[in-house]
Amino acid sequence: MLSFSRRIFLLSAAALGGCGFTPVYGPEGGARGLQNNVLVDDPIDNVTYLLVRELEDRLGRGSGGEKYGLSLSVKTERKSVGKTIAQVTTRFDVLVEATYSLRELSTKKVVTSGKVNSFSSYSASSSTVAELSSETDAYERLMVILTDRIVADLQAYATTNPI
Repeated sequence: MLSFSRRIFLLSAAALGGCGFTPVYGPEGGARGLQNNVLVDDPIDNVTYLLVRELEDRLGRGSGGEKYGLSLSVKTERKSVGKTIAQVTTRFDVLVEATYSLRELSTKKVVTSGKVNSFSSYSASSSTVAELSSETDAYERLMVILTDRIVADLQAYATTNPI
């Protein structure tokens, strides 16, 4: 059965290669112009720090000669979603929305922009330290999700528009 799965994988890879599939950061990939070429605006708080950290991890940190700048605006909201009979909150939802715009640094012209959002939850039923740790982890998970969506949007744009 293992060799059957391997054959299917190899046939799939060959079919993708035959239809013009190229990796976005490959030698002829449409988004290779983004790699190490985007200066992300400085973070203004812990949430934007986490987002900038993830974006720089995916897009690379330029060496000062970047062609594009990425501006970010992040809105967060925390909602109580689980309560005991005594009205003690046991669970929170964290909703985050990030608006971004990619601009040429030389002309300050906005190349593309968009908005992404997601949510995560965490438990508040443990000790204070455990709750703070759970909250921090929820925000870190959200920034990974938002980064994946922003980078996917930028890559999709770059493959259809020359960058």
